[in-house]
Amino acid sequence: MTVLPEVLAAAPTAEEVSPHFIQTLPILVLFPHNRCNCRCVMCDIWKIRQVREITDRDLEPHLASLRALKVRWVVFSGGEPLMHSDLPALSRLLRAEGIRVTLLTAGLLLERFAADVAEHTDDVIISLDGPAEIHDRIRGVPGAFRRLERGVAALRSHRPIPIQARCTVQRTNASHLRRTVRAAREWGLNAISFLAADVHSEAFNRPGGWPQARQAQVALNSREVDDLHAEVEFLIQEFSTEIRAGFVVESTEKLRRIVSHFRACLGLAEAVAPRCNAPWVSAVIEADGTYRPCFFHPPLGNIQDGPLHEVLNNPRAIEFRRHLDIPRNAVCRRCVCSLDVPPGKFD
Repeated sequence: MTVLPEVLAAAPTAEEVSPHFIQTLPILVLFPHNRCNCRCVMCDIWKIRQVREITDRDLEPHLASLRALKVRWVVFSGGEPLMHSDLPALSRLLRAEGIRVTLLTAGLLLERFAADVAEHTDDVIISLDGPAEIHDRIRGVPGAFRRLERGVAALRSHRPIPIQARCTVQRTNASHLRRTVRAAREWGLNAISFLAADVHSEAFNRPGGWPQARQAQVALNSREVDDLHAEVEFLIQEFSTEIRAGFVVESTEKLRRIVSHFRACLGLAEAVAPRCNAPWVSAVIEADGTYRPCFFHPPLGNIQDGPLHEVLNNPRAIEFRRHLDIPRNAVCRRCVCSLDVPPGKFD
């Protein structure tokens, strides 16, 4: 019998063959910077005072994990990523690995850094929360809409990079969704998406969550939900072609789900969790290295404690995924930003 000089890999452990052991992670959401230069009514990140950021040096020890996990897409979120001290260095490190880099930004600094963004980013998602007066009121920054518009123009002057808008639906803009779509179309954007404002979780620098009075400043009352329902139906009628073509990213079903979400917040409808597999196909890494399975669930580790692949598969993280029943979980049933990646999408 001839014995071939092969190096046999160790047999996988029971955990490693579990469906809750992450072997591939196509999507990674990274907070390069923890602070923000907006003062948004639906978010408390701008109240953070201690500056923290993830640098290329912080990420270098995890490159082997990124390769092993076959990370294909990194989204820079936050916080405002453009407040980072050297965002291009972070982008270069990731893109050298063949990873798509998306910038999620409020856009106040987009005009200043347009050249860097055009060179080092694959696509951009801007926050657009209504026509000028509504957007400025929500963002808490006079002239924010026009600064964002100039930033889009400056970015496009360097190269035709894909730019998508994202609108967070809440009390202030719920009756202005069609005007928001028109603004996105006038700017020549590639698409616009909508999601409901989160008022219940501890995300976005809200430890302990918001009290009821604070939630009421962003959520809708019953009359406003009825107005939102009418606005969504008018949007579906007016922009049916844009919905079919994908310019409005959400289907009619998902647009109507936003109305249902706010009805559930008032106890007028059952809270129903969306289809989601985010904790198994993605991860959120905050500026201090904290790992969360999504924006809204509690932390499960920190990348300062070891390689990314080990942090994702520490005992606490595996147990969390094993016991997570999305249809029944209270956090999932109130989710406003789900992710459902079909098998093989990133193969």
